[in-house]
Amino acid sequence: MTADEPRSAPARTIEPARFRVREGAEGRLVAERPEMVAALRRRFPGCLAAYLTRGDDGEWLDVILWRSRAEAEESAREVNSVPEVAAWFQHIAESGGLRHVEVVSAWTADGRPA
Repeated sequence: MTADEPRSAPARTIEPARFRVREGAEGRLVAERPEMVAALRRRFPGCLAAYLTRGDDGEWLDVILWRSRAEAEESAREVNSVPEVAAWFQHIAESGGLRHVEVVSAWTADGRPA
């Protein structure tokens, strides 16, 4: 890249995290989610969206969209310092891991940039 070329914005990053919920904790996991996500966004403003899903096999997938990979990685390192997040994690019985993947192409139904 030369000094005259425009710098591109960092690629959006998706963070999928697979897990299983402690027996009897599903209701609290879902009920406490809005407060947890609000605290996450206050501490890490690069968090653009969050989706909580449950598979037919009982596995859950938490999918978070980040403005950049650097912000996603910072959150992964420091997320336990947010009390609401640490409390929410107590509902998780087993973690299936966390990844960071860059968005290379996106489409939204409303035509807004993803």
